[in-house]
Amino acid sequence: MYTANIFPDDTIVAPATANGIAALGVIRVSGKNAFTIVNQVFKGKDLCKQATHTIHYGHIVDGAELIDEVLVSVFIGPKSFTAEDSIEISCHGSPYIQRQIVELLSRHGARLAEPGEFSMRAYLNGRLDLAQAEAIGDIIASQNRSQLDLALKQMRGGLSKHLQILRVGLLDFISLIELELDFGEEDVEFADRSKLRQQVYDLMAAIHPILDSFKYGNAIKNGIPVAIVGRPNAGKSSLLNALLSEERAIVSDIAGTTRDTIEEEIHIEGVSFRFIDTAGIRSTEDKIEKIGIEKAIQKITEASIVLYIYDLSTITFEELQSDLDMIKSKNQSAQILVLGNKLDQVSNIAIENLGSFIHEQNLNYRYEISLNQVKHIDLQGLRKMLWDMAQLNQNSSDTIITNTRHYNCLKDAIEALEQVLGLMDQSASSDLLAFELKRAVYAIGDITGQISNDEVLGNIFGKFCIGK
Repeated sequence: MYTANIFPDDTIVAPATANGIAALGVIRVSGKNAFTIVNQVFKGKDLCKQATHTIHYGHIVDGAELIDEVLVSVFIGPKSFTAEDSIEISCHGSPYIQRQIVELLSRHGARLAEPGEFSMRAYLNGRLDLAQAEAIGDIIASQNRSQLDLALKQMRGGLSKHLQILRVGLLDFISLIELELDFGEEDVEFADRSKLRQQVYDLMAAIHPILDSFKYGNAIKNGIPVAIVGRPNAGKSSLLNALLSEERAIVSDIAGTTRDTIEEEIHIEGVSFRFIDTAGIRSTEDKIEKIGIEKAIQKITEASIVLYIYDLSTITFEELQSDLDMIKSKNQSAQILVLGNKLDQVSNIAIENLGSFIHEQNLNYRYEISLNQVKHIDLQGLRKMLWDMAQLNQNSSDTIITNTRHYNCLKDAIEALEQVLGLMDQSASSDLLAFELKRAVYAIGDITGQISNDEVLGNIFGKFCIGK
């Protein structure tokens, strides 16, 4: 069980840099006894007497034994990340040295921090709200400029400020309706119903663009999964290699070469597309290949785009129909891009016949290529087609959400507001209106942590690394 919030008075310690050998390592200490604990093992200036945001040279010692030569940074609360007295020890990057220092500080009264406990303390101490704290995890995990820009914007409070404006408007009306309840016997209305209705419409109009931004934001954060599927020797691995401009997957004329999934990413207009090369789909008695085919089918169910490639020179209409029916049955929401390979080995009539057949399947895209002649493949056009299929036109809202929890909270808020409108149409009582308005307020407040619970907090911060 996650217990960091149960012991907020403890002084905590943890390495803040990643595991492994490096030039430097950083160890963080935070809590009311941070200075006195580090002072006991630091040979240099008296840290309890130093100004905030200063750095001091010295040595970490265990009695007479020298552990390391270090620089110690002092942060006096509340002007620190956690809003507590904090120290960061910059030592050499040896994992052994870092373990020695952490163990030494633990013997002198510090406790090893739990995952995300530093960030959780920043939240509990009012240094960050919950949405900003979650953005820290996104910053650490960011792998491209688009991901970083969205996470930085959220950490700076872009989403929080927007939500606070929405929440305050609701709270004003709840206050008036609660006042009506206090004077229930006198049958008075303090909250103008026409204004309340307009306020609800305005709130819904403000929330919907943020909800709509989730598809774009989630794609930037997690990437677009694209499953490359087809029969053996259709050219799946060759296509992956062409898209990556490197020989990532083994290409062979022997059917069943790919027996496991191979995943690689490319970036198209700042968004990661995660390409998954899968085993060829066919009937087989090979136990290993069967497992690969099962994985291929699983990847189809998880994909946003299924890139189906077939051999123009050997495929039959029945096989094509069977494959497309299977794909549609496994994932009804996925976009399907059909690629006919080995264009150089077939006649124009055969291509036209297959094209007509695919058109009858109500598939919007078909594309003929020859992977034996990679230089003739319009890879840029193919990437543009994938981008268009992902339907990632950025929403007009300046606020973009990337977090599934935020999306679900906003959906709950919209549902509550729709209930408010329905109740007003029925001339419902003030207490029912107040209940649904509060539900909307709680849903919005849950995003920033103004209203939350230990289970939610534990789930969020438990995913952070130890030193964060």
